[in-house]
Amino acid sequence: MIMLVFVMIIVMVVALKKVRILYSHYFDMNELDNLVGLFTEDAIFQGLHPYTVGRKGVADYYAGQAPGMTVAYRILETRRPAADLALGYLDADFTFPDRPTVSIYLGLLVARDDDVWSIAFYEASKLDRF
Repeated sequence: MIMLVFVMIIVMVVALKKVRILYSHYFDMNELDNLVGLFTEDAIFQGLHPYTVGRKGVADYYAGQAPGMTVAYRILETRRPAADLALGYLDADFTFPDRPTVSIYLGLLVARDDDVWSIAFYEASKLDRF
């Protein structure tokens, strides 16, 4: 039983890291189509604007982002609410070429469908750092 729990934790962390790495790469390279493809068709998405549902809203949000912006993430917490879901709480720094870095916290739920992990829920919060 302990081994099964350990394996489930590894799968969850790997899933979150894989999606995070792909997201960072597509974001940094401004590959909007690939970035949006990481989200489920019905993803709930809230950047630092009002929320939207679906890939079109995700695409519209990222199309308006500043050129040259990059992102770096750190996973702070993980949970496994179900076999095909992984929940993460992350710390993210969005860096711009011409203005100060914006630091946020991010709630992320990734869902597995046919061994492909996709972002089903994304919620950004800009909080003061303690």
